[in-house]
Amino acid sequence: MEQNQLDRETFSCSICLDLLKDPVTIPCGHSYCRKCIKTHWNGEDQKGIHSCPQCRQTFRRRPVLKKNTILAALVEQLKKTGLQAAPADHCYAGPEDVACDFCTGRKLKAIKSCLFCLASYCEKHLQPHYNSAPFKKHKLVEPSKNLQENICSRHDEVMKMFCRTDQKCICSLCLMDEHKGHDTVSAAAERTERQRELEVRREEIQQRIQDREKDVKLLQQEVEAINHSADKTVEDSEKIFTELIRLIQKRSSDVKQQIRSQQETEVSRVKELQEKLEQEITELKRKDAELKQLSNTEDHNQFLHNYPSLSALSESTHSSSINIRPLRYFEDVTAAVSELRDKLQDILRDTWTNISLTLTEVEVLQSEPEPKSRAGFLKYSCEIKLDPNTTNSYLLLTEENRKVTLMGQHQSYSSHPDRFTLWPQVLSRESLTGRCYWEVERRGLEVSVAVAYKNISRAGSGNECIFGNNDKSWALECSQEGYKFGHNKIWTSISGPGSSRVGVYLDHRAGLLSFYSVSETMTLLHRVQTTFTQPLHAGVLVGYPSSAEFCEPK
Repeated sequence: MEQNQLDRETFSCSICLDLLKDPVTIPCGHSYCRKCIKTHWNGEDQKGIHSCPQCRQTFRRRPVLKKNTILAALVEQLKKTGLQAAPADHCYAGPEDVACDFCTGRKLKAIKSCLFCLASYCEKHLQPHYNSAPFKKHKLVEPSKNLQENICSRHDEVMKMFCRTDQKCICSLCLMDEHKGHDTVSAAAERTERQRELEVRREEIQQRIQDREKDVKLLQQEVEAINHSADKTVEDSEKIFTELIRLIQKRSSDVKQQIRSQQETEVSRVKELQEKLEQEITELKRKDAELKQLSNTEDHNQFLHNYPSLSALSESTHSSSINIRPLRYFEDVTAAVSELRDKLQDILRDTWTNISLTLTEVEVLQSEPEPKSRAGFLKYSCEIKLDPNTTNSYLLLTEENRKVTLMGQHQSYSSHPDRFTLWPQVLSRESLTGRCYWEVERRGLEVSVAVAYKNISRAGSGNECIFGNNDKSWALECSQEGYKFGHNKIWTSISGPGSSRVGVYLDHRAGLLSFYSVSETMTLLHRVQTTFTQPLHAGVLVGYPSSAEFCEPK
């Protein structure tokens, strides 16, 4: 046996752990299946260095593979003698696997379990069930660790019957003993009946899946329509605003051009008058110089001789004084443009209000109305599971984390930063967005049904962590005295019929939160209309002695 094991190891590929197929030997002397070593080296191509999987020797150039003819011949000879490679490690049963009941030593994984033999078999030990006639009627199933559950603990026999009265599997001796006179059938017959029910339920589930897939498709179409409409509106509005900006720029350019043209005209007029006045000044200075020269003549006869030849002073063509306009010139234009700006601002403000109202109307149109009946609410049912990491240490979680009860002593919870340290509160594991509905069944003196943001305070010695006593939570307090609603430390008494069940409807997008008293009818207790800025979590606060259970959607 040891020699056979040695042969297996000698002629097995260390990569696939099977007998060598098309064996090749690499430069370091180790041998592999051609396909195995090629696949190994293909993975190393990017590194540029190839190695031996066994000794780790590296080769800068990828070695050329040549068939090892001696090894190939030996492997073929071993195959003819019936020797096979040792099972790979992954064929042996691990802690999580079902082991073969007939293997000795290290057990192989079972590939089938027999409900008749109540044993599990690997491929080798299963062969009699395929080859031997007495075994062919046995029922083979996928490997199971629970075969012993098919044995009656009282009579140590296989349980092949089902008691409908007690709803449990029994053996034939149970049928004659404690289950005598009960409604019993064979386990196979009960399975057939339950299988029919299961198929009906599957059909219902598949129909619901199809319906939900249609809804998802419709919602996807709505998303695409919203995106298309928004994109087109943005594009159109950008074009309109661009045209408006271009028009304003054109008007600005026109005003500038008109101002510059008028400026040139006015400056030219003033300069022309200025030049004429300067010419007159020059002429007057010349005449003044002549008169001065004559005035300075000492010879009286010469003075009197030249005086008549002086030309008369011509009248000025301009008034003796220039009327200067007030220094305003184009200020009137500035005032007119300012007036235009103010009017445009008023128009844009009014128009923007209309645009905002239109966008709000679009959003409201897309929000579905609140259901009118319990059946309508149940369409939005969601399964709520409470988060153990948020549970106060005096609260006990049961019913698969749907029910919470206030206890008189600490529970063994590990330390966690999400845990409510002082008040007997707990939050749901799931975050809530979109439209959701759930119901809470309460027992005892006081239970608060709430929703809260995830970042609500969890620790503190004051009341700021209580649901409804901060701006991060909304709570309906249910007690023997009646109902109270609280948010941000403001509590309001609410009248309504007493009921052990409270229904909560949330339309996160529309900012709608409603609490209902649920019995044979639904009565609205309180409705909140606000804007939720974060996903919400369902929550409850449980007084002593009280409990609250999140009901399964039905």
